[in-house]
Parts: sequence; structure tokens; C-alpha cells
Amino acid sequence: MRISYPLALCGLISRGLGHTTLSDETLRNLPSPGNDFNIQHGSLLAPLLIPRVPGTPGSTAALTHFVNFFQHTLPDWTLTFQNSTATTPLSGTNKIPFVNLIATRDPPWATAGQAGRLALVAHYDSKIEPEGFIGATDSAAPCAMIMHAARSIDAALTKKWDTMEAEGIGSQGFEGVEEHTGVQILLLDGEEAFQTWTHTDSLYGARSLAEEWEHTLNPAVSTYRTPLDSIDLFVLLDLLGAKNPRVPSYFKTTHWAYQRMAQVEERLRALGQFKSSSNFPSKRTGSERRAERMFLPEGGKQENARWLGGYVEDDHLPFMERGVDILHLIASPFPHVWHTIDDDGEHLDIDTVEDWARLLTAFVAEWMDLEGFMEKKQSSEKAKRSRETDRTEL
Repeated sequence: MRISYPLALCGLISRGLGHTTLSDETLRNLPSPGNDFNIQHGSLLAPLLIPRVPGTPGSTAALTHFVNFFQHTLPDWTLTFQNSTATTPLSGTNKIPFVNLIATRDPPWATAGQAGRLALVAHYDSKIEPEGFIGATDSAAPCAMIMHAARSIDAALTKKWDTMEAEGIGSQGFEGVEEHTGVQILLLDGEEAFQTWTHTDSLYGARSLAEEWEHTLNPAVSTYRTPLDSIDLFVLLDLLGAKNPRVPSYFKTTHWAYQRMAQVEERLRALGQFKSSSNFPSKRTGSERRAERMFLPEGGKQENARWLGGYVEDDHLPFMERGVDILHLIASPFPHVWHTIDDDGEHLDIDTVEDWARLLTAFVAEWMDLEGFMEKKQSSEKAKRSRETDRTEL
């Protein structure tokens, strides 16, 4: 991505839905990533901490990591690939392959073109220079955050939709918008420029996918005319994982969504769930709460404030130009390691990575109305009694 001059604000009027606020208990019981973000052997993050230049073995390895994750961990998600090729300033007449991975989970009764979707998006490629560049914040860590969120809400989605089907909602053709909402993950290739950022040397995968989806028609009786129309909100994560991030609210049209996420952040912090916070229980030295620096500090931003949508060029641009609503989660200022060889695993702040994953999970759970369906942690005594009961029954 690069910084550019502001573009005209694009996007439809927000299709904000009446999502159920998560209870304090649910927020306290959000799944922990455990060691999944360990930079040496974490199952989600470590395989991505390699150079991932499009068309190279590293890119293939990252894509294989994603596919294995969904096939083995989240088999109810539908995987599709969108392929394209293009020449680059460094390839001469040779065409470089770009592969976008799309993972989708819709309600089981939703037919093609019927479900609106929350799209969680990050690019998985890395820059060709400097040699050996990994791009941990840019965007290995964001990809791992999205994987964690998907895994964390998957069982709750199944439980919710099974309950709804048992009540006859899907089979009776219920037409409520909430009942036709799914989740889609876009892991995009070719975001980085090969030489110098221009409108043709950047966003290779995003440009190809947005153009293809613009001209792909759903069945004539569909609620949404094209796959682009079905995206209710395009949540793009980029340059996340460094300590003390600050993410502004870039778009007036989606400030309502930014506010929802900011409110969730405030509640998680108040409940002592943010590991990077000075008020996290293991870090507190007294009874008084310290002032905290918010990841999302502009929840109270007013309409007459400055909106920088489009100022930072990124994978959202081809979608925004086609009317898709964008929530851009990118740190400003950029991390100090941006586009340097130091953007590696050792320079990630893992507490911050975990907090972003926790916040994203909560936001998605609220969007999908999963209150009451998320699993609850058992107390150690209750878990012990449960194990003893199991042994007795056996």
C-alpha cells in the first residue's frame, strides 16, 4: 500500500443491521489463540513468516497453509480460487500468476446470490525487495488474525443455524435479512508493487477479482445481482501487529461499523481482556486503572471532521470504486518497520497480535448475532467433575 491524495468517498449507504451486543460473559470467554501466534512454531502464524512473492515457492507454501487450515479445521467452509496472470515491470513479457483464495460460509438454506456477507480481507503476498523481506505486519499477522476469528466463530455459526433450521426458519423461506447473512474471507495475492507503486504495478489480485465479480451474475431471482453486491461490509486488515497501533476511521459511510468495533474494544479493555494493555491483570501494579491508548481512538469522530478514505491506497480500492462499503483497519502512522527487512516475526508485538485477533472475533460474533451460541469456558472444578462423569459413564 502507499499514501496518496484523498479520493472521492465511495460506497452505498450503510446496510447496518440490528446485531445483538455480546454479553460480558461471552467477551470474557472468547477463544484464546494459545500458542498459535508463536513466531517459531505457532500453527497459524509461523508458516506465513517466510517471503511470499507471487509466483514463487513461498507464495505456494502460504496458499497451501491456508487450504490445509480450512480443509482440516473448518471443513464447512467453501473454498474457491480466482486466478489471473499479468506482466510486471520486472517480468518483461513473462506473465506472473496471482491466486486469490476465497473461503465462504453461508447459512445452509441460502441459495446462490441470496446471502449478504461480511468480508474479512488481507493480502498474503510480500514484497520482492528488500531480498528476504517477510512482511510480518504486512500482512502475515493480519492473515493469521482472520484465520483465528474464523475458527473461533465456526462452531457457534453451526449451532445458530442448526437451531434456526429446527425452528423452520430456513425451510419456510423466511425472508429476514439477518437470517441470510454469511461470512466470506478473501486472502488476496499481488498487493505489493514489484518496482514502484502505480495503478498498474500494485493490487494485482484485488483488481482482477473485483473486475471478475463485477461481471459475474447470480441467478436472475437472486437477492444480490453479483458477488460484489453481496458484500455488506469489506473489512480490510493491513499493517497490524506492531505495538501501540492507531487506526483512524477513514470513511464516513462506514463510521457506524468503526464505532461498533471501537465500543467492543472499550468493553474488552474494561473487562481486562486486552493483553497489550497496561491494565491487563498480570501487568497491573495497583488498584487504579491507567489511561489507555486505544487501537481505534476515533469512535467519537464527528461528521464535520476530516475523512481520509482513499488516502491510503490498498486492496480496497478496486472494490470501493465499484460501490462496496469499506472498513479499513490499517495503522496510521505505519509501523516503523514498514517495507524494511525488520518487518519480521521478531518485531511483532504478540500481545497486540492476540488483541487484534480477539477484537476481530468479537466484532464478527456480534455481526453474526452469535450471542448465546459461543462456547463458554468451564471452571477448573466444573471441568474436573465433567471428566469424572465421563469416566464413570464409560
